[in-house]
Amino acid sequence: MIFLELFLTFLQIGLFGFGGGYAMLSMIQGEVVTRYGWISSSEFTDIVAISQMTPGPIGINSATYVGYTAVINAGYSQAWAVLGSVTATLAMVLPSFILMIAISRFFLKYQKHPLVESVFKGLRPAVVGLLAAAALVLMTADNFGNYRTDMYQFIISVVIFLIAFIGTRKYKVSPILMIVLCGAAGWLLY
Repeated sequence: MIFLELFLTFLQIGLFGFGGGYAMLSMIQGEVVTRYGWISSSEFTDIVAISQMTPGPIGINSATYVGYTAVINAGYSQAWAVLGSVTATLAMVLPSFILMIAISRFFLKYQKHPLVESVFKGLRPAVVGLLAAAALVLMTADNFGNYRTDMYQFIISVVIFLIAFIGTRKYKVSPILMIVLCGAAGWLLY
């Protein structure tokens, strides 16, 4: 049953997805696109874009949209799809909620302990790796086009990507403004 699979999948992602929502994106794609085939790669890209534009953490927003879309794609009604959203979202949040309640009492007391400091030093490079994997997940032909079939789309996509990267990295342009500008550029140029 898809609801149980959604719950167990997002419970696992919520439990082992260190580094925040962006780091979880590659895990989410691996499960829902590659492993289960609940949604297509292009649907996942759309879900990521919507999750970035809506308020709230991207990992939780993605779980909500994936739960809804997966249930719809499985042939259920919209009412059942809402239950899919709730199921995936609850499963994604549940591990963090339980762990935060469990460790909040002890963290302040032991945060300076050498063992705890060592664990966090080991987690930092892993988080950077997960963020890099999330960026690579989005660098596909679905997002950039294929230079063999549509050179114009590919060049425009690469130019928009480079402008967004340089604008936010070097010139510190607001990511919100960059999203609006890139969306307008895509609308005008495609």
